[in-house]
Amino acid sequence: MLEAKCRGRAPTDFFPSDGVGVEQARKVCADCPVKEPCLEYALTYRIDHGVWGGASERERRRILRRRRHEVRTPSPTS
Repeated sequence: MLEAKCRGRAPTDFFPSDGVGVEQARKVCADCPVKEPCLEYALTYRIDHGVWGGASERERRRILRRRRHEVRTPSPTS
């Protein structure tokens, strides 16, 4: 992930203790070329802390719940 916008930034920028810090991290991630794979990495390895791919811990939990629900709920066939 050599082209990640977070390279060279302090790790603490992406492990904020408040909502303002989360918003600042999201701004860095917003147009990052590796945003998607970064988020998928955090989801795959169930990383519980920090902002990854522009998503906070809470947002990643919601994404995982939604994905589990989609897997359990078969789509109707036409």
